[in-house]
Amino acid sequence: MEQKNGKLKKLYRIGQSPWYDNIDRRLIDHGELKGLIDRGIMGVTSNPTIFEKAVASSDVYDDKIYRLKNAGKDLQAIYDDLTTDDVRDAAGLLMGVYEATRGVDGYVSIEVLPEYAHDTYKTIEYARHIFKKIGRKNIMIKVPGTASSPDAIRTLIAEGINVNATLLFSQEQYELIAQAYQDGLRDRMRMGEDISRVASVASVFVSRIDSKVDALLDVIMAREMDLDRKDAIGGLKGKLAIANCKLIYQRFKQLFSEDRFGDIKAKGGRVQRPLWASTSTKNPVYSDCLYVDNLIGPQTVNTMPHQTVLAYEDHGGLDLSLEADMEGAVVRLAMVAQYGVNLDAVCHDTQQEGLKAFENSFLSLLDTLKKKMG
Repeated sequence: MEQKNGKLKKLYRIGQSPWYDNIDRRLIDHGELKGLIDRGIMGVTSNPTIFEKAVASSDVYDDKIYRLKNAGKDLQAIYDDLTTDDVRDAAGLLMGVYEATRGVDGYVSIEVLPEYAHDTYKTIEYARHIFKKIGRKNIMIKVPGTASSPDAIRTLIAEGINVNATLLFSQEQYELIAQAYQDGLRDRMRMGEDISRVASVASVFVSRIDSKVDALLDVIMAREMDLDRKDAIGGLKGKLAIANCKLIYQRFKQLFSEDRFGDIKAKGGRVQRPLWASTSTKNPVYSDCLYVDNLIGPQTVNTMPHQTVLAYEDHGGLDLSLEADMEGAVVRLAMVAQYGVNLDAVCHDTQQEGLKAFENSFLSLLDTLKKKMG
């Protein structure tokens, strides 16, 4: 099978790091995560939804929950202990990757509490707390890329805390985060601190954009009487998320060019790689490798849920696709605007929905913990 022939390792060799968008105590204890790392997975990402599913779907956490309760831990402390233990152990499994890549890969990401998404101070405090509690250098703290996040990200980077800026959708959201990362590194340089081991990724969510835009295009198509225009509108479906990522990647290259980033690079600073997130295909009509095959490019990461990893290993491509048909990407984005879809508004709304979904997952997880505590 292709997965045994190193498809993930081949992807890495042409410039894109495959990460795994999942974490679960069973994967760690039963050797499945180690097996994925052996096959070429270079990092792990988590979020409140992933943890909620892990805890609610099995009894593997029950004994630890019971012990922590008997030790007098409150609900928040139990949540912290469960999640940080999983992340710490996963980071241990990835330490070899971290060392082999000299700190480029090998990270495990854990998110700040969803309720802090719009609170700069609490985001910073919780990120410091969780980074120290885990006590591993190959950890990234996930900070949602809201309007209030640039100050938090700048502060954390200046303190040497690795950041995964998450829930990014638009070019504007991405640029604010990329600038905050550079500002943080320059602050750290001014303090005389080493910047060579500070790492960050900017997580751009992909499939959710197509889900939203496709639904809007369906409404527009239903109202359109001209058959040629109807066909043209239909031809945009499933294309806008990829086009959006292609333009974000071009902006990444500009922002981290020698002119803009040269002073930081000279001191050992690393670029903040774009990370393609939410890369499972939501529409069954589309290829299950759509958001991997079409977003392959140097200095990027693709974090894949389990089924996408398996699909990619089985029949995914290896072409450098991220900069292919750039003119077509620009045309598609212009066309969708012409037909009345405001992509910036879609990106804003989708980010808010993502924040709400993670908050709901977090609350559901707390509810599950209460029930398991008895």
